[in-house]
Amino acid sequence: MTNAIRTPDEMLAGLPGFAYESRFHEFAGLRLAHLDEGEGPPVWFMHGEPTWSYLWRKVFPPVVAAGFRAIVPDLPGFGRSDKPTEIDWFTYDRHVAAMAALLDELDLRGATMVVHDWGGPIGLRLAVEHRERFDRLVILDTGLATGQSPPSDLWLAFRDFVRASEDLPIGALVRAGCHTDPGEDVLAAYDAPYVNAEAKAGPRAFPDLVPTDPEHPDAVLNRELIAALRDDGRPALALWGANDPVLSVGLGRAFTAAIGRDAPEVLEDAGHFLQEDRGEDIGRRIAEWLTS
Repeated sequence: MTNAIRTPDEMLAGLPGFAYESRFHEFAGLRLAHLDEGEGPPVWFMHGEPTWSYLWRKVFPPVVAAGFRAIVPDLPGFGRSDKPTEIDWFTYDRHVAAMAALLDELDLRGATMVVHDWGGPIGLRLAVEHRERFDRLVILDTGLATGQSPPSDLWLAFRDFVRASEDLPIGALVRAGCHTDPGEDVLAAYDAPYVNAEAKAGPRAFPDLVPTDPEHPDAVLNRELIAALRDDGRPALALWGANDPVLSVGLGRAFTAAIGRDAPEVLEDAGHFLQEDRGEDIGRRIAEWLTS
């Protein structure tokens, strides 16, 4: 039995801009959460590090208003989902398996996958391995690490900081990735799911899951995913924050070229967490693209 922490409901009540009720499903003895809003063709919004479904609160309402159904999961260890306390529990494969279980339970077809940050490797892998369920892709500030280029000094510093942090400052990390400070209430909402430092094993695990050796099995897998995406021809929209300090626009252009898609549309005054800086604009652009 996995040791896990469940966030009390009262800790997640009254969060600014987030009056949504989660639904729950079981995976590996854990209770995992997701939002399911609206009716119509499904659009899956996949968060990354160190966020949760709260990240998409400005983005999915315009999509729902345009006649679509928004599925917004919390990964294991994040948001309203249960939080295993052992860092070694968290792997790339296990995150994908957890999301695949929800995908099968909901039996989605004709869906659009929207990904950001670590949601990219997880969500794009889902879209490749479950090709029959996803017809379109939307890509925001993400990539697939192949270990073929040396990591930047900034990323190495981030990884080392996370490794050394016994009580990871979630809200502060979000603030550092925004172009405009989202304010204390919003940052507190990102901190809200974590009852203590032990509950933060999921966010602490992610940096060490990025493969830096080209022979690492996950690096090999990511190269296979890039090749599969390049050849599958599904429509894709890429949006990128002009001021992303983590994944630059240049990296975004290189990634979209590698998977055979058009260069990203660049959003000014937007950082890595462009959903905070330009969330409504992103939602309207996705809705426009889906309906056109």
